[in-house]
Amino acid sequence: MQDLYGQQHRALQKRFETERLADAVKGNIVGSEIQEHHRAFIESRDFFYLSSIDHRGFPTCSYKGGHKGFLRVLDSSHIAFPSYDGNGMFLSMGNITTNPKVGILCIDYEVPNRIRIHGEASIDFEDPLIESFPGADLVVRVRIEDIFNNCPRYIHRYKRVADSEYVPQANCEHKLAVWKRIDNLQDVLPARDKKIAETLGGTITSEEYVELVIKGEA
Repeated sequence: MQDLYGQQHRALQKRFETERLADAVKGNIVGSEIQEHHRAFIESRDFFYLSSIDHRGFPTCSYKGGHKGFLRVLDSSHIAFPSYDGNGMFLSMGNITTNPKVGILCIDYEVPNRIRIHGEASIDFEDPLIESFPGADLVVRVRIEDIFNNCPRYIHRYKRVADSEYVPQANCEHKLAVWKRIDNLQDVLPARDKKIAETLGGTITSEEYVELVIKGEA
């Protein structure tokens, strides 16, 4: 395992006289295996933030949402999560196929609390786990390099209201994506999505879609 701190971190630690503190913090909280308190928190999440690196070296930060338990602990050093239908860009998933390094932030805005994870991700198009994630296109497995609870003092408190109606569920028809009604996208939608606009009442313009998003109706 590489050291958590590189020269760039050490330079700042030296400047602000926190080298010994940084070493002590790392020794106290940073590990490479999931502990029971990590497991309970991770598997109670219904969303997390995923960072990956694209072909240009830019970080891509993505929100991933699902029902509680969709971020799954497989063993002491591996987790898995599904990739659901999105906008067809496959930014995070494509990044992983080129550069497996990822960061994951699990956060609870109500308590507050958070866990950070660094690891290497992989995608297997024949992963048998996909059968246990209704509606998933792909399953991502992550081998953990670092895991640690992070200080929650600057986390603003927000109250959770409701699950997204779009999260796939077993034995239920999925709610259709409103953005797939946009008129200038109709010619490029995959065949499986061609009838969505008709089903939802016809096409809309990009401007009309933005208005629906602003009003919370998309």
